[in-house]
Amino acid sequence: MSPLYAFIGDDFTGSTDVLEQLAEGGVPAVLFLRTPDAALRARFPDARAIGIASDARSRSPEWMDAELPAMFAALGDAALVHYKTCSTFDSAPQVGSIGRALDIGVRTFGRPAAIVVAAPHLGRYVAFANLFAAAGAQVHRIDRHPTMSRHPVTPMHEADLIRHLAAQTDATIGHVPLDRIQSGEAEAAFDAVRGNDAVLFDGTTFADLAATGAVLRSRCIRFAAGSSGVTRALVLAWQAAGIVNGKPAVTRAAEVDRLLVVSGSCSPVTARQIARSAADGFTAARADVPALLEGSSAEEARLADAALAALAQGNRALIASAEGPLDSNAPAAGGKLGQALGRVTREVVRRAGLRRVLFAGGDTSSHGVAQLGIDALTWAAPVERGAPLVRAHSADPAIDGLELVLKGGQMGGEDFFETVRKGG
Repeated sequence: MSPLYAFIGDDFTGSTDVLEQLAEGGVPAVLFLRTPDAALRARFPDARAIGIASDARSRSPEWMDAELPAMFAALGDAALVHYKTCSTFDSAPQVGSIGRALDIGVRTFGRPAAIVVAAPHLGRYVAFANLFAAAGAQVHRIDRHPTMSRHPVTPMHEADLIRHLAAQTDATIGHVPLDRIQSGEAEAAFDAVRGNDAVLFDGTTFADLAATGAVLRSRCIRFAAGSSGVTRALVLAWQAAGIVNGKPAVTRAAEVDRLLVVSGSCSPVTARQIARSAADGFTAARADVPALLEGSSAEEARLADAALAALAQGNRALIASAEGPLDSNAPAAGGKLGQALGRVTREVVRRAGLRRVLFAGGDTSSHGVAQLGIDALTWAAPVERGAPLVRAHSADPAIDGLELVLKGGQMGGEDFFETVRKGG
């Protein structure tokens, strides 16, 4: 049976967010960590949704031109293919270009594509093409957001998503505005602009997403780009049409004695979590970032030994490369740093027999998890919105069954590390 839905995540944290949305909708799903062949797909016969986690968020347009067409082709039997972006939509012409991914998707699946960024479940709202995002109790226009406006790699200086994309693509983009959606005119508004290469949908509520999902389904849209709001919109549409009747996955993770936290995040949210961690019994080791970027095996060994000692003494270990925002002019080194931290993690997991790990930071998660030898991930349990517990499937017995939480920098309360250890 062809899948209802397939997606390519532009980073690993956002990819597990999609797994959570599907689990809540009762849709069995699997996330592959490489483009799956028939044999790998056959290992998950019950999956009605499939995804590929990538690190496209940190890649060049040239990389996308070389890699994304094959990924899209591998998922082409799905009714709709989704290029999953971060809900903050941060991207740039030369790094993580959503515009380039949109171009490739339109060439592959035809026009118009849908663009859905609103994700009320994550505090992300789009009104009259402008993106707003929560930071704590406050909601900010994205170009005034205290973190995303100063992101070290892809700062958001434009809130109008159509204008933002215009710097990355020549595609024409139509717009279904909020007032037309909320007055029940979403289909008519879409039909009026469907001659464009893509159409952006506003949204601030789940009702808005349900209306958007109905349009995607009734107009047989093959390709969409955007946040997990795309997933929620489709789940709502499937439920309304009786296509999906599965019960939401309801489970709670068990508490574990030992937890390793690996953080490459520069977010102030993660910085507060790191500051809190000592009170929760975590022993921290600060990474020598220049040494890791130079490929120092001695520094990797030092970090692994420090984590192993902490786990032996107090059961909670933290490895961190930063404690707060970097200067916006700092060099982009997320890939090499994430790979190094991933190698350290693999060593600790194998030597300590760990069964749960938390990665903090989008680049850290994407590049770090790729070092663990994992074939696929499936949803395991909720922990906190946007950062679920997932289970690894691997040929390596030390890694198979490993529980992971992949946390974006902005996710979680101050005690999130301990929340993950306790299982939610």
